[in-house]
Amino acid sequence: MTFNSPGPLERASRLWHLGPMPPESAADGPLALLRIACSLAWRNKIRLITCTTAGMLLAFFYAQSLPRTYTATATLLLEPRQLAYIGYDATMQQSLDLNSAESELQIVRSERLLSAVFDSLNLQDDPELGPQGLSLLERIIAPLQDFVRSLMDDDLTTLDKTSRDTADKSLNSAGENARRVAFSNFVKRLSARRVGQSYVVEIDYSSSNPERPAKIANATVSGYILQSVAFKEQMARAGSETLQGRLDALAAQVAAAQEAMKNGTLPAVATPDADGRIIGAALPPLSPSSPRTSLITALGGLLGLIFGMSTIALSVAFDRKVRSAKTLTQETGISCLATVPESRDRTSPVLHMDSKSHRQYAAAIRDLRTSIDISCASQRRERNIVIGLVGARTSSGTSTLCLSLAQLVSRSGRHVTLFRSAVEMPGDSPNPPSASLADVAVANLQLDQISFGNIGGIEVLPIQSKDLQTNIFADFRHPRISRIIEAARLKGDVILDLPALDTSMDALALAFHADAILVIARAARTAIEDVKDAHQQLRRAGATVIGTVINRARS
Repeated sequence: MTFNSPGPLERASRLWHLGPMPPESAADGPLALLRIACSLAWRNKIRLITCTTAGMLLAFFYAQSLPRTYTATATLLLEPRQLAYIGYDATMQQSLDLNSAESELQIVRSERLLSAVFDSLNLQDDPELGPQGLSLLERIIAPLQDFVRSLMDDDLTTLDKTSRDTADKSLNSAGENARRVAFSNFVKRLSARRVGQSYVVEIDYSSSNPERPAKIANATVSGYILQSVAFKEQMARAGSETLQGRLDALAAQVAAAQEAMKNGTLPAVATPDADGRIIGAALPPLSPSSPRTSLITALGGLLGLIFGMSTIALSVAFDRKVRSAKTLTQETGISCLATVPESRDRTSPVLHMDSKSHRQYAAAIRDLRTSIDISCASQRRERNIVIGLVGARTSSGTSTLCLSLAQLVSRSGRHVTLFRSAVEMPGDSPNPPSASLADVAVANLQLDQISFGNIGGIEVLPIQSKDLQTNIFADFRHPRISRIIEAARLKGDVILDLPALDTSMDALALAFHADAILVIARAARTAIEDVKDAHQQLRRAGATVIGTVINRARS
């Protein structure tokens, strides 16, 4: 194949042969989505638990900060009575249907009845129903309004007199406005509704004072009784032949209803002539009806869970970091040969088996070696192989990975030579190398003039020189570099620890000498686009990329 010609490589030149991908089953669509959602939720369980707990705590403290509200309910049964006109040969029977029930309900809600209850209980001076203080937003805006008003007063002095007249008028109507505000708040706190499609009407009143709701609810019921009985009394007095006993009975009912409405209780005497019968008196509440702390807390937890799931969805949509081998393969079209877990030992993690993490790390390196051997099987039949590992970004952990792979290959009975990108030797090396590949390229050193370092039976030679000027002039595509690498190949396998692609183009020059290249991506750090860019650069340089490796993944 032609290495210097850019463009896609032929399939015959690839070392890793892949068959056609099996088509996805349509039946797995919803199940696949559910599996992905469950996987994301389990992977981000700490975030979900934190958001849910925070939502519940905020909702709980919010519920505790709300004022306690007590509610009392009085129940009224609509029963229209016969309205007889003495002296006439007719008796009017009031029939009750659904429309009439709605009409009676509107009478209970009417301003005339509620205003009578409001005045009889003298609720105009109730602080709870008066104008409330400024909200937090209004307190913030008030200084700005004062500042703007002061500027306008300075510029428009002619409007000062008009402003004073308007202020005087507003002061004169302050008392009337206070009553309107109190009555409006009173109406908002009182509610009347039918129970289903029946003729039963429930009258509720809510207040922060536990003794107030029952009193006002009973007064409203008594006001409705008073209104219906007073109307019949007036009709009876209009008759010329009405018996005095009948008038006295109606007058007693009216007086009892008036007294009950004034005191916030039920009529002390029976009111058989009323169009409604009280079937349930409003009792003082034993506990607040709102806020419902448990419900608000549960709602806060639900909102926190939804917020956590939303952040996860947004992070998945906009976070293009490498997370899993399956996603990396789907996004790049390159096989992921291994996922290497995090290891705290940076020198010889495969040589220690004293912990579970070390054993998992060694198993991942072994799987990586097996994948490389399978992909390069045709090359290994003829000669030893040269494998290059390059990081898509800096801090991908390529040097540690190369050293671990070299240690595993060496322990397997094969001779291995490691060309490291770092100048410093890991650990305490008794035999440091005498030169580097950059020195070979610039100083025209021969093979017998170079001494390799030794780390546990592994021959090591740095790629970069300690002299910065030498690194600038070094040409890693020089034939002398090829002779050094080929000489190392004759002894055994060769591993190239290539510099990261975002630091220099030396990795592309050295990739020319490798039989196969692996792109290293650090989990949760390297972006998928970086892996794609690295793959394209290596292909244009004529390198054969056989796969990717996810390094430092969470085990």
